[in-house]
Amino acid sequence: MLNNIPRPEHPNPQWKRDSFFNLNGEWQFEIDNSATGYERELHKLDSLKDKITLPFCPESKLSGVGITDYMKQVWYKKTLCFTEDDLKGNRVIFHIGAADFKTTVYVNGVRAGQPHIGGFVSFEYDITKLLNVGENIVTIQCLDDTLHPSQPAGKQSKKFYSYGCYYTRTTGIWQTVWYEIVPENYIKYAKITPDLNNCSVSVSFELEGCDDLNAVVLYKGKKVGEASKKQLSVTGNIEIQLSEKHIWDIGKGELYDIEFTFGKDKVHSYFGLRHIEMKNGKFYLNGRVVFQRLILDQGYYPDGIMTAPSEEALIKDIECSLSAGFNGARLHQKVFEPLFLYHADRLGYIVWGEYGSWGFDTAEIAYLSTFLPDWLSSVKRDYNHPSIITWCPLNETWDRVYGNFKHQDNYLIRIIYDQTKLFDPTRPCIDTSGHYHVITDIFDVHDYEQNPETFKNNYDKLYKENVLFDPHSARQKWRGEPVLMSEYGGIGFKLETNDTGEQKTSWSYGNSTQSYKEFYDRYDGLTTAMLDNPKIIGFCYTQLTDVEQEVNGLFTYKERAPKFDMEIISRINKKKAAIEE
Repeated sequence: MLNNIPRPEHPNPQWKRDSFFNLNGEWQFEIDNSATGYERELHKLDSLKDKITLPFCPESKLSGVGITDYMKQVWYKKTLCFTEDDLKGNRVIFHIGAADFKTTVYVNGVRAGQPHIGGFVSFEYDITKLLNVGENIVTIQCLDDTLHPSQPAGKQSKKFYSYGCYYTRTTGIWQTVWYEIVPENYIKYAKITPDLNNCSVSVSFELEGCDDLNAVVLYKGKKVGEASKKQLSVTGNIEIQLSEKHIWDIGKGELYDIEFTFGKDKVHSYFGLRHIEMKNGKFYLNGRVVFQRLILDQGYYPDGIMTAPSEEALIKDIECSLSAGFNGARLHQKVFEPLFLYHADRLGYIVWGEYGSWGFDTAEIAYLSTFLPDWLSSVKRDYNHPSIITWCPLNETWDRVYGNFKHQDNYLIRIIYDQTKLFDPTRPCIDTSGHYHVITDIFDVHDYEQNPETFKNNYDKLYKENVLFDPHSARQKWRGEPVLMSEYGGIGFKLETNDTGEQKTSWSYGNSTQSYKEFYDRYDGLTTAMLDNPKIIGFCYTQLTDVEQEVNGLFTYKERAPKFDMEIISRINKKKAAIEE
């Protein structure tokens, strides 16, 4: 911590201004289980009953609250001070990294804008017109109804306790809160698209005001490209030819810095020069076939729950994965913070951009309004990250979760897929990981069969008979799309004991292994079956760490310590895949 501020670093290295003010730390706080706070005018009061430490959710230990029961609504309040120079000719943009679920921001008792709906993605408000010189009170209201079928919740438990593969809930704010002071004319957004073949990069902008726009590209401090346009407003596009080609690749996080100037506004960003495509039933990165060796990363922490306690913890998770011989991860059932993606970018670590879709009833198309805007916001925010190679909005859309049957031609899933591809045609999109597929670029499969021989025999049919083993074939149809085993293994192996030395209640897929030899043999058999199959384009093993009661991890939950000999695991994972040319 710096000056007692938790998570003091800039939350998004891909969109940085010098005028960054971190608001993490102590805030006033109040739980409002009756959801009557607005009627009681909590947004107009000077103070609330309790305190909390942001950016951590009230369920977490690091928040200082540590209440894990349901909280229908929570409130936050903090006093901010601004000088005349701060406000003269400038705008103040107030940011929240993520808050679950319906969030309303008030400044001096007045609502700053429409409530934000969604629990996983960053959002902001221009609060300039509501500010006074001197003290200003910011109040934040978060309504969170985890049990409602319209609300995506990810891995948050719908029971009082966590259980199985569902974990402790997260209510309200759970990512960094900050503000920026920007000029009257400023850059709202930039979409950066690299062109490897032509050694260039194109950028499309969303702008506030009218001014001259300039972009300078640097590689390790040396200018390698520049472009500008005069008097742009609302939107603008530029293309920059690069004088040097440095390719972003797996294990080679080559990044170009890019600086945007719009009048007095200056933004620091970066990008990676790389190309991905699906063709001939294979995944290509920079023109060569790549087998995806992924690990399932839940992104949970014992003291912060969905929020990493530090930047070092984010880096540690990637390092753990790399030490086990994986080249990337499914970032599972949550939208990971931009700072994690930055470290994936710089380390050349490939990932899937996903969403916390569990708890959301896909049979009810009216609920699209609580899913699609937040999901597309995540695609827009994270589009520029070279590490993201696939979009995956949904996971396992089970039938009759809420008593509704999801028809084969599910319009809601098709709409989500189509809208994702409309914004980003450069990456493959998996409509629903595992099942049920409606329209997808990759037909991924989940199979927790624990017998390696049975597992291998089932999927060898794919290349021997052109038949995909699919327990859900009555509900979905494989049409020859590339096949990826996106969840398998989940092999239980328990190390931890509680304070009395007795085993804690634990959960895993199938029968847990009882010895290291049994684990290594099963892991080798299951993984090698995928690597030796010339029709499988990748795998994703469940999972990186144990999480609460779930003991499928290759690493422990608290310390992120290896449960196994990672040289053995890495040697298995790094075997040459049959599909690689």
